[in-house]
Amino acid sequence: MANSPTLNPLRSVHTTSFTDILNQLGLSLVISTYQAGKLVVARADGAVTNTHFRMFNKPMGIAATPQRMALGTAAQIWELHNIPDAAAKVDPPGKHDACFIPRDIRITGDIDIHEMAWDQDGVLWFINTRFSCLCTLDKNNDYSFVPQWRPPFISAYDLMDRCHLNGLAMRDGKPRYVTALGATDTAGGWRENKANGGILMDMTTNEILLNGLSMPHSPRWYSDRLWVLESGKGSLAYRDANTGTLVTVATLPGFTRGLDFYGPLAFIGLSQVRESAVFSGIPITKTLTERICGVWVVNWQTGDTVAFLRFEDGVQEIFAVTTLPGIRFPEIVEADPVMMGTSYILPDEALADVQRPTGKEEFAQPHLDAGVKAYNDGQFEAAIASFRRCLEIQPDFLPARYNLGVVLGDLDRYDEAIVELEQVVAAEASHAEAHNSLGYAYSRQNNPASAIAHYENAIAIRPDYAKAHYNLGMTLLQQGQWQRGWQESEWRWKTAQFTPFDCPQPLWDGSPLPGQAILIHSEQGAGDTIQFFRYLPLVAQRCQQVIFVCPENLLSLFAPVLPVNVITQTAGEIQLSAFAAYAPLMSLPVVFNTTEEMIPGEIPYLKANPVKLSLSQVSKSNGDRLRIGITWGGSPTHGNDRHRSAKLQDFLPLLRCEGIDWFSLQKGSTRVAELEQLPSDISLINLDPQLKDFSDTAAAIAQLDGVVTVDTAVAHLAGALGKPVWVLLSAYADWRWLLDRDDSPWYASMQLLRQSRLGDWTDVVERACVAIKI
Repeated sequence: MANSPTLNPLRSVHTTSFTDILNQLGLSLVISTYQAGKLVVARADGAVTNTHFRMFNKPMGIAATPQRMALGTAAQIWELHNIPDAAAKVDPPGKHDACFIPRDIRITGDIDIHEMAWDQDGVLWFINTRFSCLCTLDKNNDYSFVPQWRPPFISAYDLMDRCHLNGLAMRDGKPRYVTALGATDTAGGWRENKANGGILMDMTTNEILLNGLSMPHSPRWYSDRLWVLESGKGSLAYRDANTGTLVTVATLPGFTRGLDFYGPLAFIGLSQVRESAVFSGIPITKTLTERICGVWVVNWQTGDTVAFLRFEDGVQEIFAVTTLPGIRFPEIVEADPVMMGTSYILPDEALADVQRPTGKEEFAQPHLDAGVKAYNDGQFEAAIASFRRCLEIQPDFLPARYNLGVVLGDLDRYDEAIVELEQVVAAEASHAEAHNSLGYAYSRQNNPASAIAHYENAIAIRPDYAKAHYNLGMTLLQQGQWQRGWQESEWRWKTAQFTPFDCPQPLWDGSPLPGQAILIHSEQGAGDTIQFFRYLPLVAQRCQQVIFVCPENLLSLFAPVLPVNVITQTAGEIQLSAFAAYAPLMSLPVVFNTTEEMIPGEIPYLKANPVKLSLSQVSKSNGDRLRIGITWGGSPTHGNDRHRSAKLQDFLPLLRCEGIDWFSLQKGSTRVAELEQLPSDISLINLDPQLKDFSDTAAAIAQLDGVVTVDTAVAHLAGALGKPVWVLLSAYADWRWLLDRDDSPWYASMQLLRQSRLGDWTDVVERACVAIKI
């Protein structure tokens, strides 16, 4: 539904200098992110930068001037025109100086449109990546597109993306330079050497100007130089015209893609890039463990970074970055029925006879827009107020009621959310999104029967609704309906939250692979990897070799217990010829048809190396006292972290239990810093300096009598080692801990202690103290 917020707000942070630059230069930016399905306008709003999100289906290439804009999407090219008079109608009045409204949509089919630009005659040129060619649109609209040029090494047109043609640079008002990820002529052939097989070409001469590039993108002719982003190295560079070599100007903390210039500044898009995606094996995934998504501003004359805008939460990949000189605060309309239905361009003679409105009317739509903006800016209460005002004006305006239900749910006000969302489905029974949101709300209230019913309604309406399938799978797994739950959970790969491993080999179905190798890759967090590591011996029985790809901080933990035919690697260059099939680690329960009675892995299935770390070096505790480790917080980037993690202060009653020496297994600088606030009467030994990776943590746990932890990787590690572990669970516990149980079928030595009231750890901590002493 248009203008409906997603379940994850889209936020950004920026340097003060970023806003200063926009103000001083008098411009704004337009940014596309196909992963999030958004076109983003970055514009100065006083002393801050406002990021304004508009929804499109897979937006990628952008060609923009102050008068018009073209946008390539999944199967269309949109053309939007700036109608300055319409800007005055955008709320708040007098704020906007431009308003881009759709004037034409051309259907191209799914051709994976990449970069685009207008030539000096106003003709739009665009990269057709699937067909490996450069195209224009047909003037008479008789054809989907018109191929104009293809690299000389491409022997034929097809849909197989033979070289991953991606970048386009204009020179003197004409298309001149292109980039591709390989000079290859087979289906997906560029993938074999994506780390250093890229090329930069002059299409007028068919000369390859540079080769050996790491995923080149965004070529630009600017200030008498040919610039290019070597995305795989995270760099901005130019070709030295005298030597024909590449000169790197700046190296940035992300996958560089999307480039525009203004004066001495380069505006560069950065993407996070996950190793399980097509980007595995490129240099930047090996050198940077944490990469950033946003827009970096670099002085190209000095190579210095002068400002940045960083996206958080929902935006992880950027495709295009384009400046709008002379436009400070634009609006982009993508599907606003009120704006498009009430904006007209008429001949002067007709306009003279138009009777103008009084200006006293109040419409619902501006309040909806204000609510969506507030939501995207993380201002939830303001969003609620806007949606409620919208409904006061027009009570039957379902987009406002649906959005209100979503925001209330995000604030854990599920009773109120259900009231609003039930009204939506009562008025429009086919509203799949509302059924899905209702399912989530009911699941949070531990009402799985109602949750499942609404998820199934959503799927009946939209059989390909991946998010509803995935949510249904999580609820079924939590209920212990594992066979169907595992199947539904596989839909995660079709949601925006997950990026599937991209390779031509088939997904493994469990069939024996004699004489062949399989690649198994981890996904999600370290705890998930530890929990499902138990499946590797089963996989090893069905093939000659298993290549297991996992984070580096887990390698030494797994090494002592790996089957002889399993090798481990971190995300890096793995030749496609090295394996015959692949499977995500958390898809193995589907392959092996896991039920509670058939969970593999004898406990313990991991072993600690006590030589790595000795607690006697940090503690002189009495042998008659229990030694217990604690962890009170998980990764702050986890979607449920605000519920699953506690504060160290919540553990104070536990730390005052007599007869126990306490050891902190906590990692993460922010959470470890909480140790400094401990009262003087409490002794808690901080092991953080000794814990370099998970094998160190395992060595520490092996010397303890038990562990008390919230739902983190430490819980899985202690359980896999067979150590007594008491897991303190939020009222919103994860699916794997099932419902209303104090034990876990995954770990025999584990006891689950659940909150009786959301956010209140008091009772849980008291019960943990009692349980330890039993």
